[in-house]
Amino acid sequence: MRIFKNIQKASIVFLLLSLFQIGCKKDFLDEYNPANRTTDNFYVDAAGLDALVNSCYPLLRDITQSRQLTLRGTDLFTANGWGGIFYGLPNQDGNALEQFDIRLNSTWADLSGYWDNLYKEINRCNTVLTRQNNFVGVSQAVLNSRIGEAKFLRALSYFWLVQQWGDVPMPLTESLAGTLSADKTLAKDVYTQIVTDLTACVATMPVTQTDNGRITQGAAKFLLAKVLLTRGWNFNNSLGGTPADFTAALKLCDEIIASNLYPLEAKWADLFPIHPKNVTAAQPAMAASVAVANVSKEVILAVQYANPAYYNGDGNLDPAKGLIGNNMHSQFYPGPAGIAQAGGATLWYTKLQGNGFNPTWAAYRMYDPQLDTRYDGTFNSVCYATTANTTTLSSVNNNILTTYPAPLVYAIGDTTAIVMPWNTPVTLAADRGKNQVGGTKKYSVNNISEIVGYNPTAGVKDNMFWAAPMFWKFFQPGVSYNDGFSTYNDPIFRSAEVYLMAAEAIVKGGTGAVLGTADVYYNKVLDRALGTANAGKTPNRALNPEKGTEAPTNVLAYRATPANISVDMILDESGREFLGESMRWYDLKRTQTIGTRAVKYNPWVGYGLNGVQQFNAAKHYLRPIPQSMIDVTLPKITQNPGY
Repeated sequence: MRIFKNIQKASIVFLLLSLFQIGCKKDFLDEYNPANRTTDNFYVDAAGLDALVNSCYPLLRDITQSRQLTLRGTDLFTANGWGGIFYGLPNQDGNALEQFDIRLNSTWADLSGYWDNLYKEINRCNTVLTRQNNFVGVSQAVLNSRIGEAKFLRALSYFWLVQQWGDVPMPLTESLAGTLSADKTLAKDVYTQIVTDLTACVATMPVTQTDNGRITQGAAKFLLAKVLLTRGWNFNNSLGGTPADFTAALKLCDEIIASNLYPLEAKWADLFPIHPKNVTAAQPAMAASVAVANVSKEVILAVQYANPAYYNGDGNLDPAKGLIGNNMHSQFYPGPAGIAQAGGATLWYTKLQGNGFNPTWAAYRMYDPQLDTRYDGTFNSVCYATTANTTTLSSVNNNILTTYPAPLVYAIGDTTAIVMPWNTPVTLAADRGKNQVGGTKKYSVNNISEIVGYNPTAGVKDNMFWAAPMFWKFFQPGVSYNDGFSTYNDPIFRSAEVYLMAAEAIVKGGTGAVLGTADVYYNKVLDRALGTANAGKTPNRALNPEKGTEAPTNVLAYRATPANISVDMILDESGREFLGESMRWYDLKRTQTIGTRAVKYNPWVGYGLNGVQQFNAAKHYLRPIPQSMIDVTLPKITQNPGY
């Protein structure tokens, strides 16, 4: 058996002789299967088919929760601690996925985890497809659906792999034994296989499914449209793309829209859990808080968390609660102010304290806070007390003042801090908190431009300082921070993106649009975000979103017209619409804008190594092959260029 592989032969012989001499009738290492259940006699009927296909779904949780390779190094999220960059301090150290320095190599841990999970998913799907002719007693409609689900999930996995790594191994049959060989397949051939699989899915998949979360024809059309859109950009002339891909992608988008199966929600906020901002408001029950969001018709495909009976397997399983949880609510920084917060309580204010994905200045300043409902839906700019508390300011914790106010007393529900939107900054001293010179409020009042805090070289201390709105888009009341047991389904495909993909395809030369010019598709998404009260108005973002101290009068309109619509404008809009939802790195990879947008908007990418930008388009649009893969192949799998 394999457990003996590292034991010397002499030791094995001695052990076997000893066992023989003591007269055991049955070797204690012999495998015993009392149910006589094997893959060959279980995966033969409808129950076996369902079990096998269902096993392909849980890994979507692990894959989509691996956000390091999909959010790091982008324009809208950055690692915390970039205040040192802002203040010009030397030798600042952040995350290699954002600084693109020498640490970003084949040993970076996140690479192997993502790679391994994608290939695990592929092998599960390959098992279904290899055995598809073995199942008896299954109707043709059910068989078509289950085979289509496996093809879709394999295609999705290869799509993520080929974008991250380019040429990759492409096994298409079940792996039953280990192998040392792992020959790469050219990226263009991987894309050909993906398109072939998805085209078959579109032809055979049902329009609707009984079980929530199963793949439908609409999901297949969505993914095929995105694959064709990506191939059309033809990264490094390596994908086999042509301008015809943009027209084909546009046609699929128009078909999804025309089906009316996935209409845009009337209110953007209905896509996300219900969560009152003030703790004095009635907090909805855990299940009720996501009920509306989880049945949204706008969502074409969501990774399932609401019902643990569906696709139970890998993921964050809590045996006591019977939940396999979403962790989106705990992944984004920043959290609440530190004043009057009840430690260890279940109220979300005390729990939402970032896990490393920090919005950049540009992320906040891309919105028009007064007109665009997505700003308040994504961020909470007011912090409330979750416990009664008295705060005393003194020279020990605040050296801004020369005289100090009487202790500040808070009741539950009192405001403790406010961050003013970038385009309506606080300007009068009297409108500041009492922790500032001339301030009159018993809560801190700061501007978004102060997000990185006060100058550390000045030695400023202020226990009331808070200038970073809470990222609260995904929070589910009653679910503690960082436990990973939210029941909110992760919406990875929704129809708002269909409109923006169509707009991008038109800008890139796609023809035959049903709704009109690219701006028409774009403005469908924008107008929903503006809501009834602001319908038809023109919102403004900051002219230079990365410049937090820029005058608020320097603005750029973001209503699209036939004259101003561009890929860059569409990327702005997708950032506003899907902040934290989307795998943003893929958008920038597809459009080849990491070198412009991420360098411009992400402080760590712009800073590079000791102030010298390290992003290299010839190298960094592909990731290094994980060392763990190189170590187990013979001949060694070839590393990507530059690593």
